[in-house]
Amino acid sequence: MAKRLALLRELVPRASRVAVLLNPPNAASLERTRKDVEAAARALGLQIQVLNASTSREIDAAFATLGRERSDALFVGGDGFFASRRVQIAVLAAQRSIPATYSQREYAEAGGLMSYGTNQEDAWRQLGMYVSRILKGATPADMPVVQATKFELVINHQTARSLGLSVPPTLLATADEVIE
Repeated sequence: MAKRLALLRELVPRASRVAVLLNPPNAASLERTRKDVEAAARALGLQIQVLNASTSREIDAAFATLGRERSDALFVGGDGFFASRRVQIAVLAAQRSIPATYSQREYAEAGGLMSYGTNQEDAWRQLGMYVSRILKGATPADMPVVQATKFELVINHQTARSLGLSVPPTLLATADEVIE
């Protein structure tokens, strides 16, 4: 999460106030995300404003608040509900001209500005390896916990241009994919 916030800051260097969209029913993720983002924001000298949404209407209301509160950017928490509403979120961010960062590439593919998160293909490959080992007789309790090792940065360059953002060449060079 700190890396996502730092990448957003690199893309939007003038940002000083960042809204963070979280889903309250996902309590474990909510607290972890809030703590991690607050710590990263302090290190980057950013103010954050937490917005909660757990329905489509609440997402609309959160974006209305974004407009009134004049946040410079948006950090969308990683959440299955938000992923299912990624088109709505990307469209609202575009309508409000708010640069946003997301945890999954599908947001950038739906028109979101940028995503940084685990490579889902690699995660599915790791899952397949676990299943294979279990089917061959391995005891799940004896298997090591594996964390994601592959992360990907996807930048929607068309969205950046529509927001009036110039993507730094260093960011373009490090991106795993640039959507034109």
